[in-house]
Amino acid sequence: MARAALKWGVRDLANRASITAATVTRIEAGRPGYAATLEAIRIAFEAAGLEFIPENGGGVGVRFSKPKGSDLPDG
Repeated sequence: MARAALKWGVRDLANRASITAATVTRIEAGRPGYAATLEAIRIAFEAAGLEFIPENGGGVGVRFSKPKGSDLPDG
């Protein structure tokens, strides 16, 4: 869902997270990944301006947030 929101392909995410495209594909297929790999993916998405939303009765998800270091006003 996060890749789709950013219109990133598997290779885009792999490059930004410094992992292989095969690793992205394996994780997206539901196979386990190392904690450091999952953290690298999370950091790449957050650096691109996504925020992960925890389960709050409506389900987990992602949304765009103000990119880190942005001077743009909220809204």
